[in-house]
Amino acid sequence: MTREERHETIMAELIKHGSIGVIELATLLEVSSVTIRKDLNELEQENRLYRSHGKAILTNPYINNRSVNEKEKLATEEKMAIGHAAAEMITKDDSIIIASGTTVHALAHSIRPIHKLTVISASLRVSEILAAEEAIDIIQLGGIMRHSSCSVVGKYAESTLQNFCCSKLFLGVDGIDLDHGGLTTTDVREAELNREMMKIAQKTVVLADASKFRRRGFSKICNIEDVDVIVTDSGIPAGIADHIRELGIELVIAKKV
Repeated sequence: MTREERHETIMAELIKHGSIGVIELATLLEVSSVTIRKDLNELEQENRLYRSHGKAILTNPYINNRSVNEKEKLATEEKMAIGHAAAEMITKDDSIIIASGTTVHALAHSIRPIHKLTVISASLRVSEILAAEEAIDIIQLGGIMRHSSCSVVGKYAESTLQNFCCSKLFLGVDGIDLDHGGLTTTDVREAELNREMMKIAQKTVVLADASKFRRRGFSKICNIEDVDVIVTDSGIPAGIADHIRELGIELVIAKKV
């Protein structure tokens, strides 16, 4: 097999599986691990893959902080479907927490309160969207404004949460990596606030489109086992979906509306 043929086989396996180890590739291609590492170095230099801990993955898992305006242009149909599916979990006279992120903006647009609804919100945009509904009582957290997400973070916001107890937390994340520590975000202060939100919620519902899987932000929020429900779209890799269900986490695949 030529070098070019090896490279095409490696890329085909990555597209199929998302990631693959050096030893697996060496066995598959019947070459040495040294040869595979050289192949991976060359493919990484061409920006065709990313190397991490003895294996290759299809894309760079590390996420840069981006503005909410930029992120709202990504996976818009998927996010609206996820938001609609999550809104159906809200019950009569419910009390919920909504964190930050563009997927929870989609949730806010989909909420139709049954009688009365109380919402604690870290996101100014979420509060602005919900303000049109007179049946929703909104508790807007205060604190330090994150300009990139139009949401608040900090100790003041965390201390306010101690006065409340809610049925559900609807949480947006920047990354979900089952191999490297679970749920992450790009901001350490946001991760801290999210953990405090989880403490006062009976159930944590994560809203994440399929692009968030196998990705990592700078700050860890929690382990995957700490969440109760994940709402995503049909683009989630089958192996990841199976793993999530094996962990006993409810997985909701949202249908486009």
